[in-house]
Amino acid sequence: MHVTLALLYVSLVVMPGCLPTKGESIRNTINSIVNIAQITLVHIRKLRTKLPVAPQIEVNTPSIEGLTSITHDLGLLDNELQSPFTDLLSQIQADVSSLEGRVHSLAQTMDCSIRARPEGETSDNLFPDSHLYLTLMKVQRYLEKLLLNKDKLKVC
Repeated sequence: MHVTLALLYVSLVVMPGCLPTKGESIRNTINSIVNIAQITLVHIRKLRTKLPVAPQIEVNTPSIEGLTSITHDLGLLDNELQSPFTDLLSQIQADVSSLEGRVHSLAQTMDCSIRARPEGETSDNLFPDSHLYLTLMKVQRYLEKLLLNKDKLKVC
């Protein structure tokens, strides 16, 4: 009987202090998102060393406004990475997909409105090599911009 009461006391009084608060959970998720973005950039740089020298390509990246837009933009990038021309980018696609899932989860935790996941639209009218380089550059520039604006991970 005393053991049961002791266990009940521990579970009600002591254990809640061991659980992360919502703020700590959000902070941990943001750190995880930043880590995945940094790792993906390392994967991109590593892949670039294996590819022929890329032509100079300038891409416009969408502005980073908050979790809603980041989730949408990562969904679009994930769709592009699933093109048959981007088989070499399978690790990067997995990273971006994981990143999108984390951002989506964070947005839900923070009660942000989330748009439906974008449909699989890609620019298949390019030559395969051009498509590969363009997609790689889009992902790289977007993730670099995301890391520079990581404070936007705290707003919807």
